[in-house]
Amino acid sequence: MTEFWLISAPGEKTCQQTWDQMMVATTRTNNLSTNNKFNIPDLKVGTLDVLVGLSDDLAKLDSFTEGVVKKVAQYMADVLEDSRDKVQENLLANGVDLVTYITRFQWDMAKYPIKQSLKNISEIISKQVTQIDNDLKARASSYNNLKGNLQNLERKNAGSLLTRSLADIVKKEDFVLDSEYLITMLVVVPKWVQLWPRSHLLFEDNDSGLFSVTLFRKAIDDFRHKARENKFTVRDFQYNEQEMNADKEEMTRLSTDKKKQFGPLVRWLKVNFSEAFIAWIHIKGLRVFVESVLRYGLPVNFQAMLLQPNKKNMKKLREVLNDLYKHLDSSAAAIIDSAMDIPGLNLSQQEYYPYVYYKIDCNLLDFK
Repeated sequence: MTEFWLISAPGEKTCQQTWDQMMVATTRTNNLSTNNKFNIPDLKVGTLDVLVGLSDDLAKLDSFTEGVVKKVAQYMADVLEDSRDKVQENLLANGVDLVTYITRFQWDMAKYPIKQSLKNISEIISKQVTQIDNDLKARASSYNNLKGNLQNLERKNAGSLLTRSLADIVKKEDFVLDSEYLITMLVVVPKWVQLWPRSHLLFEDNDSGLFSVTLFRKAIDDFRHKARENKFTVRDFQYNEQEMNADKEEMTRLSTDKKKQFGPLVRWLKVNFSEAFIAWIHIKGLRVFVESVLRYGLPVNFQAMLLQPNKKNMKKLREVLNDLYKHLDSSAAAIIDSAMDIPGLNLSQQEYYPYVYYKIDCNLLDFK
């Protein structure tokens, strides 16, 4: 289960007391969740107007950053050809797995200095994530073009004898070249059809054989007509060594380029997945801080807590938290109480509870 609930409640006499109460309610008699303190440093509060505006801006930035994190993760899966184990190995934050990073979260003072205003910190994150998004688009476009061109060439060299490239099948000696009167034609003959006289088998697959037939140029039309009657397919093919070599060289070049780009691209994805994920969790921290100040007032006095719900007991955990914190906002508690009695009632797009709540969902990959 990789869903976390990041919540906060005001400090009772002390923040430790708030933590202890939540631990008793969720773990002492029932295993509802695994809990960790979520450390948010002393950030600069600023004015109420700024906080209200920032609350909206951070919601948008949260959603945008989550999208970028998922895009980088999904592209990693595409590049590694959906080898699930390999992908998970590469999706790390600061060199550790995502659950470890979140549960042991420490604010990165170097990247996001707390001496700066909240607005400045959010702008630093926004610039960083936008840059990752733009770089990803450029790198993905370049690699996808290369991969697409290579796949098109590979498709040309595979499949049915009716459509595939013949460059790696035929040789110069299979053809009469530069003759005024004679021409060599290539015919695809289904296996169940009797062979054409004076023809040479060059290649066969499960369904048919490729034959060369040398005839007088003046008999071409008649030959094509007879071939159609007999369910043979004449391939329009002119032996051209330069063209055939160019195709082979292009395939070698694309294949080499793809291998050259692969390593650096995977490294870039690893580094920037980590950067984007770390930025995302810092945004969650900023949101908890801003929302806690707006809801619980000044001086700043709240405990941020990270709960990893036990999947079977999520509904029960909601009820327990609601009972524990309904005194914080009686109107929200009343709405939730009534909603719990009406199955299928969706409160709104943004879930609202008497305590500050944000979900962190680490299920980032959509494997096809």
